[in-house]
Amino acid sequence: MAQEYYGADDAKHRMEMKKLAPKDFDAWMTLNAIPGQDNGEIPVNVREMIAVAVAHATGCPYCIESHVTKAKAAGVTKAQVAEAVLISAAMKAGAAAAHGGLAMKFYGEE
Repeated sequence: MAQEYYGADDAKHRMEMKKLAPKDFDAWMTLNAIPGQDNGEIPVNVREMIAVAVAHATGCPYCIESHVTKAKAAGVTKAQVAEAVLISAAMKAGAAAAHGGLAMKFYGEE
């Protein structure tokens, strides 16, 4: 499946961004490492489940693959991954419904 959304040369293109904007790239890499860090109150397996949920909310296939793989390595079960995905879906749907109130507000009174 991974081959369907990116190619083997994509890493080369990301490295081009590192050359063109090294400070920004390094800052992004630092942020990108946060979910897998075991230095806080939230254990790595939970951090990775959060990352799986967020990756689905943002729709990033690279992040989905990366964080599902890391979650599995951290001991997260397939059922837990499924629950994290469905929690993400519920939250995203909830946000759409909640923001629907803004649509009504902007439409105005009839």
